[in-house]
Formats: sequence, C-alpha cells, structure tokens
Amino acid sequence: MALTIAIFSNPLNSTSNFSRAFKTQRFEFPQLLKPKPRELKSAAVMFSDNIVVSDIVATGLSGGIALSLLKLWEQTAKRGLFDQVWGFCDSFVLSFLSVARLERGIKKLNRKLVHITLGLAFMLCWPMFSSGRQGAILAAVIPGINIIKMLLLGLGILKDDATVKSMSRFGDHRELLKGPLYYAATITLASAIYWRTSPIAIAAVCNLCAGDGMADIAGRRFGSQKLPYNQNKSVVGSVTMACAGFLASIGYMFYFSSLGYMQESSEMVLGFLIVSIAAALVESHPLSTELDDNLTVPLTAVFIGSLVL
Repeated sequence: MALTIAIFSNPLNSTSNFSRAFKTQRFEFPQLLKPKPRELKSAAVMFSDNIVVSDIVATGLSGGIALSLLKLWEQTAKRGLFDQVWGFCDSFVLSFLSVARLERGIKKLNRKLVHITLGLAFMLCWPMFSSGRQGAILAAVIPGINIIKMLLLGLGILKDDATVKSMSRFGDHRELLKGPLYYAATITLASAIYWRTSPIAIAAVCNLCAGDGMADIAGRRFGSQKLPYNQNKSVVGSVTMACAGFLASIGYMFYFSSLGYMQESSEMVLGFLIVSIAAALVESHPLSTELDDNLTVPLTAVFIGSLVL
C-alpha cells in the first residue's frame, strides 16, 4: 500500500477549458502506518522443496535438540554438577540443612530442569515443520519415541541409570511409568492433535513445563507458608506456578503469532490467565499429588482451555 499525493498545476500556455486546465502529477510514498505483512518462507520448504524431505529433516533436528538437552541434564546428574554449585553456598544456609536433604534437593532441581526445558525447547521447534497434518504427526514422533523409551525403562526392559536418575525422584526405574510417561504423552498429544495453531496446545505445555516446574523450585526454596488444605504445597509455589505458566503462555503466543500461526488478542491473554490459575489450583489439591501433577495439570489446561481459549 502506498500514500499518493496529487499536485495540480495550470500550464501558462494552456487555452483549454477549465476541466483540461489542470495537469495531475502523482508521487507515491511508502505507507508507514500499515506496512505490508512480512511474508515468511513456508516451513514446508525450509530445508527442501520436497515437503516430506523437509519434515524428515525437521524431525531429525528437533530430535537432536531434545536429545542434546536430555544428555546435558543426564551428565549434570551423573557428574554431580549441582553438588559443586552447592559447595559455593553460604555456610550459614548450609548449617540449617542436613547432607541428605541437600542431596535430595540437588536431585530434585536437576529433575525439574529437565521438566522445564525439554517441552518448551521442543515447542520452539514446531515452526520447522510443514503446516499440514503430516507436519503435526512427524513432530509428534519425537515425544512419541520418548513414550516408548519411558515404557521400556519403567518396565526394566531397558537399562539407563543416567536417564532414570535425572527423571525420577528416588532413582526407581518404575517411577518413569507415571510422571515422565504422562509428560511425554502430553507433548505428543499437543503436537499431534492441537498443534501450533491452537492456544490450547500452548496452555497445556507451558503450564506443565514452566508452571509445574517453577512451582516446585520456588516452593522448596521459599515455601515456608503452607496451604491450609494441603501441607505439602506452599503459597509461594502455587503463585509461582500460575505466574510462570501464564507468562510462558504469553511468550509462546507472541512467538507463534509473529510467525503467522495465530492472532494474539486480549481475549486470549485473559484465557491463558484463567487456565494458569485453574491449573495452579488443581495442582495444589491433595488429590493431584496422589494421581500425579503431570497428569492433572495438562488435563486441566486442556479442559479449561477448551472453554475459554
């Protein structure tokens, strides 16, 4: 779109009538107020003109990124990196904590870093895939493979102590059949069913990863004031979960909107806020702990999100 300025002039030697006395000169300037929307290169041809080849390459790259993150946290757990970090902590703080409690906190922190980063990083890779159903299905392959891995590890068929240590609370391989399995299933279904054009997918993944992950970290560090209906949960943890899930959802809304996959709006922002508050309330309930947060949080996000998003 351009801004047009017309200049009228009256030639000195003109003897024509009034309607022919004026000559019009047109000058066009770029319209700055409403720029032409930026045309993005189709994800289908990001790596190749062939959509199938491009999606296969995207699958390999996103899988490599997820695997690299997982290996990174496995190595921190194996090498005891956070044990070294704790060694620099103030001795006044350490004097109030037993060694066993410190070790549990370190393992918990490592596990929660896996919890926060894997799903969010994988969702950043979604634009690499094509827009059709094929792209969604191939994107779901990576977390789908992780479902199989969790089943094999949890059942004891496959042995991988580093993975078990980084993703379990007590180092028991059977724990992978609950939280980690639900986690992988959430990412898989968010990719295959809702995909990057749906705010419900954003709400489910962000409240599961950022919300639930940050709630545990903040709650253990600052959660001295417990909830009246659940002494295992803190006020700080629940507030942190709602805030982290909400802010992460807003960030991904703008991310996918900037790429043309959805249109951000104040109504969507309000919907994300409602979903995050609901997810935090459900996570704080004692029943959620018994069932598993990795199951109740995404189910809540999908259910409430389908009503308000």
